[in-house]
Amino acid sequence: MKEALISEAIEPLFAEEADRPFQVGEPILPARFRWRETEYRVADILGTWKEYSPGSRQMPDRYLRKHWFHVRTDDGSEMKIYFERSVRSKGTERSRWWLFTLIPAER
Repeated sequence: MKEALISEAIEPLFAEEADRPFQVGEPILPARFRWRETEYRVADILGTWKEYSPGSRQMPDRYLRKHWFHVRTDDGSEMKIYFERSVRSKGTERSRWWLFTLIPAER
């Protein structure tokens, strides 16, 4: 199957995370999340990485912007989801968890 660009907010459903290991300063990947009225469960983490802002001559410091997760869900789909460390729009409620791409499970 072909990878499809989605770029839509997801709703994390936290319940089982209290028993999962985590690192200070890192977001806790939700074991379940809702997207388009369907609930998905993370079955396997296939990879993780971080995205930093580019430095420049005027501002050489780089800042951590996103935490990425490549996951397989319990239905066999592969998804790339990310956590945004800071909300871009001030004054409005905005999701920090996003579904970026989807490879649907083969049926």
